[in-house]
Amino acid sequence: MLSLTRPEKAGGESLQVERRLPRSKLQGNVPEALLERLIFVYMARTKAEKGVIIDKLEGALKDATSSVFVHFTKLTVKDESAMRRELRTKGVSYFVAKKTLIRRALDKLGHKHDDLPMEGEVAVAYGGEGDATAAARLVHEFGKKFVDKLVILGGIFEGKLVGQAHMQEIATIPSMQVLRGMFVNVINSPIAGLAVALKAIADKRSA
Repeated sequence: MLSLTRPEKAGGESLQVERRLPRSKLQGNVPEALLERLIFVYMARTKAEKGVIIDKLEGALKDATSSVFVHFTKLTVKDESAMRRELRTKGVSYFVAKKTLIRRALDKLGHKHDDLPMEGEVAVAYGGEGDATAAARLVHEFGKKFVDKLVILGGIFEGKLVGQAHMQEIATIPSMQVLRGMFVNVINSPIAGLAVALKAIADKRSA
């Protein structure tokens, strides 16, 4: 059995999918020496493609406000495409990659990831246009919609690799817009109360 990989497309993002072909099907009437040469060239190309993906992952995990590792299963193409579009409107990118490549990118960034669970299909969501909780929060919301199909595994927050529980807590933090609104309400409440009190005093004096 000969193990090869080939690039695939999913939702506009490239990923690596493993193919396993019996050597007998590859050989046919091709001379052994030529076959080995073709395999060498093919593997060199896929190695270069993997390098590109690792570099992309490294850049995303290093530069993004925050990143989330996501396990997904049994998502339809329609649902995944809709999720990608919604995330993109919020400045969050989402793409699928092989777990080995994700771990290699984490190695390059110096993160110890032995305890990070990565089972089944894994994707990375990152970005958020300055909102550090956006990626986790949005994935969490989709997780409630796609029950048992989308689960947060962990992520990188403020430059540190964090586990599932920590990232779930981050996912429940309100957006910056909501937090600003809450802050304004807190600031304005005492002022509103003072205004009512002053008006009552003025009305009593004028009576």
